[in-house]
Amino acid sequence: MELELEGADLKSVLNRLRRAQGQISGVIRMIEEGRDCEDVVTQLAAASRALDRAGFAIIATGLQQCLADIDSGRRNSEDTEQMRARLEKLFLSLA
Repeated sequence: MELELEGADLKSVLNRLRRAQGQISGVIRMIEEGRDCEDVVTQLAAASRALDRAGFAIIATGLQQCLADIDSGRRNSEDTEQMRARLEKLFLSLA
């Protein structure tokens, strides 16, 4: 399954991933500084949510592309079922 992220989709996913990257760096720094456990866990949860949202955005783009392929006739029913199963597995991996 090839995923083509373009324009706003690509920018949104990259922004979410960069936000998560910054939050993870913050968590590392907080642990190294011996910060309060509650603050560390709160920041870690925020990073986790940012990663989840990036993953869901990627899956949503894949679904959208798959539906477009179905509508245009580029996928047959067997391909569609295989793609559905793969996307479902990806979605559940984030749940």
